[in-house]
Amino acid sequence: MEEVTINGIIYVPKTDNYSVSVDGKKAVLIRSYAAGIHFGFLESEEFTPAGKVVTLLNSRRIWYWDGACSISQIAVDGVSKPENCKFSVTVPKNEIINVIEKLELTEKALLNLENVKIWKS
Repeated sequence: MEEVTINGIIYVPKTDNYSVSVDGKKAVLIRSYAAGIHFGFLESEEFTPAGKVVTLLNSRRIWYWDGACSISQIAVDGVSKPENCKFSVTVPKNEIINVIEKLELTEKALLNLENVKIWKS
């Protein structure tokens, strides 16, 4: 990565490792205990007796993925084999109970995931 120094301040180019937000809502990927893996824009999260409840806007369920070793890599890079992936239709608002993991998406990952073809029968 190239750096530029101006007046003693070091500047570096923007990378894909920054999280994305739209209208102040962060793009996230979540894993729940029973509902699986979803990505979308975080509207809210709340700790309840039933576990952490997350509400996502414009969310899609990741039923199957190929081309990433884990959801950590998906959150950073997206998937390298989108043609093999099975992602649901977009749901305008989705409340997911018992969330056990939340990862912020990079711009690169979000663009990649949004372009995975919708899987439906």
